[in-house]
Amino acid sequence: MSSSPLSKKRRLSGSETTGSHCSSNSVRSELSHIPTNVSTNHCLPNECVFSFFSYVLGHDAMKRMQSSNVLISGLRGLGVEIAKNVILGGVKSVTLHDQGSAEWRDLSSQFYLREEDLGRNRAEVSQPRLAELNSYVPVTAYTGALTEEYLTEFQVVILTDSNLEEQLRLGDLCHSKGIKLIIADTRGLFGQLFCDFGEEMIVYDTNGEQPLSAMISMITKDSQGLVTCLDEARHGFETGDYVTFTEVQGMTELNGCQPIEIKVLGPYTFSICDTSSFSEYIRGGIVSQVKMPKKIAFKSLSASMAEPEFVLTDFAKFDRPGQLHVGFQALHAFEKKHKRQPKPWNQSDADELVSIANDVNANQAGSAKVEQLDEELLKKLTYVAAGDLAPLNAFIGGLAAQEVMKACTGKFMPIRQWLYFDAIECLPETEGALLTEEDCAPRNCRYDGQISVFGCKLQDELAKQRYFLVGAGAIGCELLKNFAMMGLACGDGEVIVTDMDTIEKSNLNRQFLFRPWDVTKMKSETAASAVKQMNPSIRITGHQNRVGPDTEKIYDDEFFEGLHGVANALDNVDARMYMDRRCVYYRKPLLESGTLGTKGNVQVVIPFLTESYSSSQDPPEKSIPICTLKNFPNAIEHTLQWARDEFEGLFKQPAENAMQYLTDPKFMERTLKLPGAQPLEVLEAVYRSLVTDRPSSRKDCVAWARNHWQVQYSNNIRQLLHNFPPDQLTSSGAPFWSGPKRCPHPLEFSTSNELHMDYIMAAANLFAQTYGLAGSTDRAAVIRLLQDVKVPVFTPKSGVKIHVSDQELQNANASVDDSRLEELKSLLPTPDVSSEFKLFPVDFEKDDDSNFHMDFIVAASNLRAENYDIPPADRHKSKLIAGKIIPAIATTTAAVVGLVCLELLKIVQGHRRLESYKNGFMNLALPFFAFSEPIAAPRHKYYENEWTLWDRFEVKGVQPNGEEMTLRQFLDYFKNEHKLEITMLSQGVSMLYSFFMPAAKLKERLDLPMTEIVTKVSKKKLGKHVRALVFELCCNDETDEDVEVPYVRYTIH
Repeated sequence: MSSSPLSKKRRLSGSETTGSHCSSNSVRSELSHIPTNVSTNHCLPNECVFSFFSYVLGHDAMKRMQSSNVLISGLRGLGVEIAKNVILGGVKSVTLHDQGSAEWRDLSSQFYLREEDLGRNRAEVSQPRLAELNSYVPVTAYTGALTEEYLTEFQVVILTDSNLEEQLRLGDLCHSKGIKLIIADTRGLFGQLFCDFGEEMIVYDTNGEQPLSAMISMITKDSQGLVTCLDEARHGFETGDYVTFTEVQGMTELNGCQPIEIKVLGPYTFSICDTSSFSEYIRGGIVSQVKMPKKIAFKSLSASMAEPEFVLTDFAKFDRPGQLHVGFQALHAFEKKHKRQPKPWNQSDADELVSIANDVNANQAGSAKVEQLDEELLKKLTYVAAGDLAPLNAFIGGLAAQEVMKACTGKFMPIRQWLYFDAIECLPETEGALLTEEDCAPRNCRYDGQISVFGCKLQDELAKQRYFLVGAGAIGCELLKNFAMMGLACGDGEVIVTDMDTIEKSNLNRQFLFRPWDVTKMKSETAASAVKQMNPSIRITGHQNRVGPDTEKIYDDEFFEGLHGVANALDNVDARMYMDRRCVYYRKPLLESGTLGTKGNVQVVIPFLTESYSSSQDPPEKSIPICTLKNFPNAIEHTLQWARDEFEGLFKQPAENAMQYLTDPKFMERTLKLPGAQPLEVLEAVYRSLVTDRPSSRKDCVAWARNHWQVQYSNNIRQLLHNFPPDQLTSSGAPFWSGPKRCPHPLEFSTSNELHMDYIMAAANLFAQTYGLAGSTDRAAVIRLLQDVKVPVFTPKSGVKIHVSDQELQNANASVDDSRLEELKSLLPTPDVSSEFKLFPVDFEKDDDSNFHMDFIVAASNLRAENYDIPPADRHKSKLIAGKIIPAIATTTAAVVGLVCLELLKIVQGHRRLESYKNGFMNLALPFFAFSEPIAAPRHKYYENEWTLWDRFEVKGVQPNGEEMTLRQFLDYFKNEHKLEITMLSQGVSMLYSFFMPAAKLKERLDLPMTEIVTKVSKKKLGKHVRALVFELCCNDETDEDVEVPYVRYTIH
């Protein structure tokens, strides 16, 4: 489960559920070298496995990726992370190269090595485990030398565990042969990434955003024509963008023109080419952005080392890349000289590396030379260089794998050409609190790579942690893998992971703990057993509970008080905000993160230090106006939303309402209390479901579908055009059908039209399903049935009111026809027919291609689009929009979770400085990174008492005499103890006391115990698990001024 980083409203993805109706091939694992018998023309094998990648990359990029052979050299923690993400992405083949054997320090981050693999070749051991990730990507192990002849078989080469000499040799070779090269390296808390994609690389899409479009209100005839857009929304273009035009009336020379470069003049205006010789502009037109291919050139490794270009990962560390560029060269020189890495936290090795770095810097001729070396930084680099940390490998490995995809596809802007990253804030906060060599010496255990950075004390602390992980989708899987590698809860601690979802086929391309044979199993249990394979010491328990008020009996005071922290891996804002409230109440740290395609974010919430997740709110998302959906669509998004509403209104709600009418005695009473015209609408629908539309055979279902087609795509459109003819003018004399209002035309039904028949097949089958009747997939038989269907002749009526705006709709007096209501009540069959009659509401499920759901949506939407001359959408795009799919990919997920786990290391060490923590945002497509310290918890004050959202009043409800406090005593307590007069007191949505309460009610409540008032007002009993209640207060101080105060924790047990 993951989330959109850009807006909390759309933080939604991760444990998305998609399709389970695709076959899979057997794993190709015993391959000795590059497979030559794999077709490059994959199209998109097994669409539903790759669906989430193709939503991010697009079909063309996926096809380009599936013709790329990739070599990954070095199968330590970083190499296996890159390999995992690339294999999940779906390239043509992956070859794993390593000549080394597994050793203890590898186990701190190489999640496909086990203790019994020590001494065996890393590539050979990892190959079958990586091959399981994606049966469409042949995975091979290779342990020979990287010769020129061997490398020419690859399109992309990644080096992860190589010395500088080898990097330079292969760098020159790859550059000369046009092989794309990526070098990735991590040293403890430091990471390095280099890309060389050749002297002429074409980037087809620099940012991955959907092309923008806008409606035009005016174009001038000028040497630089000025285009003005409708002021409904800003156009969003930038100077240098290219655009093209359609549907322009008058100045038709622009329609279908070659892409024109624009200059933005304002939020609604921009200039284009010379239009002075064009025809006069009359009206209308749509301007659309065109993605233009961009050529970029890369320098070879040797040239780029002398004249480096850096991508900044942290604006607060502006000079860091230059320092680390020298530092990494000095490390290579140290290792060449001593045939070993610097010893962890060894002072003399650190001094020697600083001296080597000064020599390296002195010998720099180009811009790589640094004015003044930061010796303290270089010493830290030396201290931790022998380290191997799972979170840092996850971050750099996610970035590197995304660069592989860019190299293969030309989709998104590559890193040009160096990226350096460090997380030295993870080291102990106290200056001069150096760890000792002894603390960090290897112990021949699986955590040696981590102990060499942080020492063994932190390792002991990690083992004791009790963490609650909410969600086992994409982010949840990555978190669990990192937890296991880091040794979290691998002693007396425990990880509790809860997720109520089962595994579906489309989860497999990014929720990497799951395999095809796990489909339909519970996510939390499967993920728990998968990470126990990676580290048998982890103590982990899987739950299948949704978090929320319903499960507070399980996740109660005792549960939360026993936790050290919470990590969210959720797919919706409500659950995130609920968990945030729980963490604030129990004062527990919260690790929050989310992804949306190539974008990702991380937020860390620390008690008494930072604001909480809920402290900042996004503005509400703009919804599509009802009248636009009903009568005036102008974009495919409108017709798809309309089709979704049709689905619910035809196959779900009527069946639900009819069954409630038949089975629930209070249904009629509830319905008649609904506002406006709703009672009539609901009862009309129930009457149709039970009487007029009720089918007895498949033939009746086909007839219903044909007549419904006629109403929606012909009759209603003719009525609309009767009310507003094509030449209609508004009161100001402007054409009614202009701007966002597209003039529709009715459709003529034909059995030879594929789209018309798609609609009939889907609608008839779904309608049959709601009545428990058998459907049919035989088109010829359905066409024969259609010959006999009588379609009533339709004549548009006068006096039919069609609302032009939502405002008009709201203002319309919804008068209810009482006589029709009474008539319906008498016409409806008595509920006792329910014994022999049942309806089956259909829940929309986008991922089962045999259930007619997406067939209906695509046909219904594209028919309506045809009504309004809107370009149709294919099934892939329709599914993305109508299914509200938030695209997720393994690369972003891995990188984001790497950052989350770096924050976890700080929390476990007990960091208390705000500047030690980092909230992060990234967009790997650009590439762009931004880190900032979290926002401090805002401070409030009453009298001289300062407080934040983490503070509260603690009130013991049970007094020393064993009796509970009454409302009178509670009010007096605040007056005497805190000099505060309570004016209002509430618990949840229940108002317990207010100064304007009627005297009789107040008198009745004043001497009642507080819990009795709560039970009385809320009409709910308090559960046995409830130890305390939360009260919200409005108070006045002694001067009778309103004051803001914390909430009250009222303890009852």
